[in-house]
Amino acid sequence: MALWAQAQQLPENCLQQIRSIYGEHFPIEIRHTLAAWIEEKFLIDTEIIGDNPQHEQYVANTITSLFNEIETKANSFTNPEFFLTRIKLSDAARFLQLRYSSNPMMLFNYIRRCLQTENQIVMRANGDTSGGLPHMLMSNSGVEILQQLDVLRHKTQETGEKVRSMESEQEAFALHYHECTKINAQIQEHQSQQPVSSHLQQLQLRKTNMEMQLSEKIAHLVQVRMALIDDLKKTVQLLSKVQSMVLDDELIRWKREQQLAGNGAVFNGNLDTIQEWCECLAENIWITRQHLKDIERLKQKLNLESPGGADMLPQLLSEVTQILSALVTSTFIIEKQPPQVMKTNTRFTSTVRLLVGGKLNVNMTPPQVKVTIISESQANVLLKSDKLAKNGEASGEILNNTGTMEYQQASRQLSVSFRNMQLKKIKRAEKKGTESVMDEKFSLFFQSQFSVGGGELMFQVWTLSLPVVVIVHGNQEPHAWATVTWDNAFSEPGRPPFAVPDKVPWNKVAEMLSLKFRSTTGRSLNEDNLRFLADKAFRGSFTDNNQLLSWSQFCKEPLSERNFTFWEWFYAVMKLTREHLKGPWVEGLILGFVRKKDAEDMLQRLTSGTFLLRFSDSELGGVTIAWVSENSEVFMIQPFTSKDFAIRSLADRIKDLQHLSFLHPNICKETAFMKYYTPDNHQVSSTNGYVKPSLITQVPPMYTGYQNTPQHSFMQSPDPSRDTPSVVSRYDSPGSNYY
Repeated sequence: MALWAQAQQLPENCLQQIRSIYGEHFPIEIRHTLAAWIEEKFLIDTEIIGDNPQHEQYVANTITSLFNEIETKANSFTNPEFFLTRIKLSDAARFLQLRYSSNPMMLFNYIRRCLQTENQIVMRANGDTSGGLPHMLMSNSGVEILQQLDVLRHKTQETGEKVRSMESEQEAFALHYHECTKINAQIQEHQSQQPVSSHLQQLQLRKTNMEMQLSEKIAHLVQVRMALIDDLKKTVQLLSKVQSMVLDDELIRWKREQQLAGNGAVFNGNLDTIQEWCECLAENIWITRQHLKDIERLKQKLNLESPGGADMLPQLLSEVTQILSALVTSTFIIEKQPPQVMKTNTRFTSTVRLLVGGKLNVNMTPPQVKVTIISESQANVLLKSDKLAKNGEASGEILNNTGTMEYQQASRQLSVSFRNMQLKKIKRAEKKGTESVMDEKFSLFFQSQFSVGGGELMFQVWTLSLPVVVIVHGNQEPHAWATVTWDNAFSEPGRPPFAVPDKVPWNKVAEMLSLKFRSTTGRSLNEDNLRFLADKAFRGSFTDNNQLLSWSQFCKEPLSERNFTFWEWFYAVMKLTREHLKGPWVEGLILGFVRKKDAEDMLQRLTSGTFLLRFSDSELGGVTIAWVSENSEVFMIQPFTSKDFAIRSLADRIKDLQHLSFLHPNICKETAFMKYYTPDNHQVSSTNGYVKPSLITQVPPMYTGYQNTPQHSFMQSPDPSRDTPSVVSRYDSPGSNYY
């Protein structure tokens, strides 16, 4: 049975939970009228990956089709009975197009989260706890948050009704009391008259009855007030609990995922969902605060002593104000982080957002946001004492570092995008021991202040960016990225800025390296690749996945018999693959992470002309072609680097070398690499009349399997200790040779 059909058969309490899922971002009317179409398009059994072009195109087409389907469905409601539904759908279509046309992935993931939550509610109602729809994005805690927010909405509504009822009763009591005082005045007037009026006895009896009624009303009002305060106490406790779930769990998780995205992790982001939760919290907190103030106001009008207890109102008002303060300050977040490797005098961007800004009408007086850069030690001082926010210290000068938050009506987002910031100067701390400038971490410090409630409450808010490493030259990038990558992978929530462990188990390092390589090149590292890297990182002493790798081994200490570190070697290989080898790497045509001895063993047993591609151990960012000759001897071409591939691509070089026949183990090289060949073009240029020469890669004939003369001048090896000959290739073209 379709999911929506199952949902409609649920009991009322479950239906209420499902109604709470759908809001302005995706109205429930659309879910109902397009139920079958939505489930067909959005419940696909695949993981949507943001940087996959095929998935991105599917998402864009699906969202465009959704807009069209809504409009078509709206126009089909011609019966006056469905007039309101038609208006609702048309308005929803315009809203969704305005908000999500430029970001279809956000809407796609939002709808999938709604469906997953709906599915979980249906399964729980049916007693099935085996799991949910595949590859969905909302955690079980998200379902609980929705349920608890729904409870809060009902509690605040009920409390509001009780406050209004109590106010009416108190007003009735005041009228009754006023009537009693009038009767008392009449009694006094009659007692002063001589002779005493016969009406006096009736008045006294009436007074006695009214005083009894007043006593009963006072007792009832005290009871109602105490019960109401007790209800509000429970509401405040629930607010605190749900807010902790949203801020301490979901928002912290979002921030962690944002940080891991800096290392290449998929970051779909559910910030709009979190904003909806925060807005709902802000609304309920504000209403609860107003209820407490209403009770305080009523108390001032009629001060009734509560038996056996202190006045709880001031404490509850203080608690709910603190909860609101925590919500406001915690939801001032960096939606788009600045670059974590920041080069001086280079433009960069960043965006900050206040999740509850629209709900609290902060946009009525748009706040200014200022950005400064601070050091690690200053960040520690800031977290301990908030001192920096007051004296404005900074560790550098940033141009264009102020902006005004703007409210986007369509998206209900209050944010500011800094599009033209530039780090002009930086002040560095003194270095100790082996520390370098690429080890030093800074952070961008965003701060603002604003009031809510017509100036009733003033907030000073600030937030810190992820750690930033400042460089002045491109050759500092590799080590800077090592610092950033290690920090992103291994930092813990709530750490002192910017503490990270010095040693980490290899399995965690391997996960980080594979993630980084996949995001950069398009394909993850397999177990063999990671075993190769482990042997290299531990200098041949790798034992098991729990073995600890130190920061020094990772990027400080040179590899054995090399003048570069493990990270420098890995980074250079990753950069080479991204810039020149991405297609063949993604298709699995490049083995890459293979030791020289293993390459020899793999090739010696195979047909002459079989070759493989491996990353050079001795040259940074180099890839070599190893092949087996007719006499089963293995040769390796001197490694090609980015400079070589800027002249002629890898595929064209493989095409040039006629003695290369099969890619390991037995794939015809034309089958593997033909799609990457550059088309031949020897036509005369239409602009200058010259024939454009083509460059051809060659190796001396004696290394193609017909003879073996290791002392030939073309035989050179960057590593004299290697047993396998390394052959220098050359380029031939009409009238010119390149060696």
